Amino acid sequence: MTRVLYPGSFDPLHNGHVEIVETAAKVFDEVIVAAVGNPDKNSGMFRLDERAELITEVFAGLANVRAITHSDLVVRLAEREDVDFIIKGLRAVSDFESELQQAQLNKTMTGVETMFLPSTSSSAFIASKYVREISRLGGDVSSMVPGPVLARVRAKMANSD
Repeated sequence: MTRVLYPGSFDPLHNGHVEIVETAAKVFDEVIVAAVGNPDKNSGMFRLDERAELITEVFAGLANVRAITHSDLVVRLAEREDVDFIIKGLRAVSDFESELQQAQLNKTMTGVETMFLPSTSSSAFIASKYVREISRLGGDVSSMVPGPVLARVRAKMANSD
């Protein structure tokens, strides 16, 4: 059984993330989607538990996908979950440059390999920070996020007025 870890902030989960998870779910036996708390990102939209709930809701139809939260080094989580690989989505060459360094560090620290999955051009431009910014400024993100996420984003924006 091949288990993979897909870590990220997922704040919020968007269609690019969905594409990576759906691809991984076709290839691997189990996909663990870890909403990771990042102390460097303090302008979040959703709490960690809310992100895990959204991940669970969006992927309810995929039996081999599960959501967890984590606020420590990803390599510690990879060891704890006994995964075979860490997976990372790539949108552009700039993603590869930073993700490659991280993959090399992770391999050096724990021996866990990282596999890169490219996103399609139709979702390559989406980033959570843009979804947050557009939403906060009253823009429409309906083409960028799955339905359950859109509903929660709209509710958050309505309550922030």
